[in-house]
Amino acid sequence: MGDFWVFGYGSLIWRPGFAHVETQRARLHGYRRSLCVYSFVHRGTRERPGLVLGLDRGGSCVGLAFRVPGDLRDEVMAYLRERELVTNVYLERLLKVRLDGGGTVDAVVYIVDRQHEQYAGALDAADAAAVVRGAVGQSGNNEDYVLSTLEHLEALGIRDHWLEEVALQVAPL
Repeated sequence: MGDFWVFGYGSLIWRPGFAHVETQRARLHGYRRSLCVYSFVHRGTRERPGLVLGLDRGGSCVGLAFRVPGDLRDEVMAYLRERELVTNVYLERLLKVRLDGGGTVDAVVYIVDRQHEQYAGALDAADAAAVVRGAVGQSGNNEDYVLSTLEHLEALGIRDHWLEEVALQVAPL
């Protein structure tokens, strides 16, 4: 099989964790980046959930598309499934993304399962910040996750006004 693409919109942007031969900015239409997933493992616990990003319906999302050599398909897909499907809150899909360099490709994308118990729904920035503040999981504290994601988005010139508002309420200047 040939090369394939993986779309990253959150921590995959700054910590993909898999081999790839090309990275391009890309836009996924029909889904938006949102802190809409209660984290019971990486950034919170079942007793004190945090919030992590998911792709929820509506709008569009600018992220990164990673081109992976076809001979690494099994290895990379196993890694992604172990990482992204820990609690099965995400649904693995193959969706079209538009590359900034031109053209459209099919990419592996993880979208939130709105029927899952961890789906937090559409929170306003204040409610999201209240959940994030003080939550800690296996991968560290929730504030660091939000701030690091925003820092990496800004370094790429990607604006996310809602996430910026959450960050301001989590860690006021």
